[in-house]
Amino acid sequence: MLLTLIIEADGEQPRTVAVTEFPCRIGRHKSAEVVLGSWRVARWHAEIHRLDGGFKLLDLGSIGGTWVNGERIVEYAPLSDSDEIVISGYRIKPLPSAGAQLRGVMESAPHVGHATARMQDRAQSVRLRGGLSARDGVGCGEPSSPLGFARSLTTSSVVGADSMSLRSDSAEGNRGVADAIGQGRCDRQFIESSQATVGVLPLATMEWRRLLHHRLLQTIDLRRKDVRQLSADQLRGEAAEILREIIAREADRPAGIDIERAIEEVLDEAIGLGPLERLLADPEVSEIMVNRADEIYVERQGQLSRSPLAFSGEGAVRAVIERIVAPLGRRIDESSPMVDARLPDGSRVNAIIPPLAVRGSVVTIRRFNRQVLAPEDLQRLGSASAAMLRLLGLCIEHRRNIVIAGGTGSGKTTLLNVLSNMIPPGERIVTIEDAAELRLRHPHLVSLEARPANAEGKGSVGIRDLVRNALRMRPDRIVVGECRGGEALDMLQAMNTGHEGSLTTVHANSPRDVIARLETMVLMAGMDLPVTAIREQIASAIHLIVQQARGADGTRRIVEITEVTGIEAGRVQMQSLFRWEKGRFSACDAVPQFLDELRENGVSLEWARLAEYA
Repeated sequence: MLLTLIIEADGEQPRTVAVTEFPCRIGRHKSAEVVLGSWRVARWHAEIHRLDGGFKLLDLGSIGGTWVNGERIVEYAPLSDSDEIVISGYRIKPLPSAGAQLRGVMESAPHVGHATARMQDRAQSVRLRGGLSARDGVGCGEPSSPLGFARSLTTSSVVGADSMSLRSDSAEGNRGVADAIGQGRCDRQFIESSQATVGVLPLATMEWRRLLHHRLLQTIDLRRKDVRQLSADQLRGEAAEILREIIAREADRPAGIDIERAIEEVLDEAIGLGPLERLLADPEVSEIMVNRADEIYVERQGQLSRSPLAFSGEGAVRAVIERIVAPLGRRIDESSPMVDARLPDGSRVNAIIPPLAVRGSVVTIRRFNRQVLAPEDLQRLGSASAAMLRLLGLCIEHRRNIVIAGGTGSGKTTLLNVLSNMIPPGERIVTIEDAAELRLRHPHLVSLEARPANAEGKGSVGIRDLVRNALRMRPDRIVVGECRGGEALDMLQAMNTGHEGSLTTVHANSPRDVIARLETMVLMAGMDLPVTAIREQIASAIHLIVQQARGADGTRRIVEITEVTGIEAGRVQMQSLFRWEKGRFSACDAVPQFLDELRENGVSLEWARLAEYA
């Protein structure tokens, strides 16, 4: 089993070591398998042992210690691609998966499997000069040697695995590479076409970008520039000037590289959100999912696709997460490895890091529509019919309590925002959310946001605390972004005690499931209430349930509007008013019970005519 190590240190060029013998000793002594030249490194500093299916790192009692992912260790296993080892200023990236891929490629190639040991020995001496330039291509010095081609392939695969490893769909490309090795074809054009086939992003460009990033930070530090005094635009402008100075002095750079694009990418990663900047600027992207540094998926019009963009490494992903959560007073580290946050535009962010995220840090961004949708927009997009929107508008105006239900990504928050903006002006509205997303255009609005615990585990303010406090703020309406726990009891009590016309959302797959979910959440409040009493609370508090769903084509729409009519024999009674069925919106046979109350208030509504235009 192969293990590949990428070793970096300030003032030294990055280098790659392919480890084939175990235990592998790391230290200052020249006989060590991995030699680190600093005086701060012990003669025998650490060892890597091979286990069944993995590798273990041992510290050998050094004074400086061995660190993995920011924590000092005595023994650490198993090593993975997402780990970073730090030994006295040296940063070591272990790549077990790259070694496995490399071995598979080499052993599958004719005339190369028997030369594996020689290739690995030679790969140890490979040093990168800021990435592989054109003259580092296959065949340099050995124009017709299959071994020469394999060595260059080895270097490309190993180094690229840090942030651009071979994709799982690369079997076809690997076969083409293996055939070329056997035939001795070593021209650079074939390498580039093979890399495109197997899905490897331009390695030289990525390595050079990482080098620029490192030198940019060094230069800013040397100039003692207080970046805190600069605006975002000023900081970006000065950093761009520094990068151009660095590039002007850099003689060894990959051929054919787009300088301006490289500058933009380095600036995005150094002071922005890295590749996320370009995705966030795309109005068609509704969701961004970072599964690991080199694997980003996006959703456009309800369809998922993989983005060609990538971070330069795990550290870059962690830095972006820190930039997102720090302004909000939140934190993420090994002791608190999950966080919810939001971007300045209101987009919702969830992040989870190792050790919980095994393959590397995961970031999920739910884009918030910058355009505040109106009811007619829902009709134009096919999310609701005119009759549905007319009914919902009347219910909002005449203070019916509404629960919006649906699965993740079904459009609950978008519909909640549309309905909340239908509340008549002049009323005092209090919104309560985990991460503030709602955009209401009312003049009399109070927005509250929950707060997680601090580093000491104190100071947490949950949704339930905010709902209780909102009752003391003399609200006309309470809008809760989502009920998911004991706050459901306080919300039901608010709806039953003079705060009619309130709205909230819950995760549920059908209107009947909404009732069961609310019962469960009320029990989570810790109140020892009989189920009959809970159901009576639900039946008297909720008037309408609006069920949202996302179709197979990605379209989000209202699939059912249900009226809660009361309770009978201990069971909450409901009737459907509108449904999406057979590819169209249609009215059901039931007539709403609240029509009589609307007529008493002077509202003339011909239900038969309204249902006819569903």
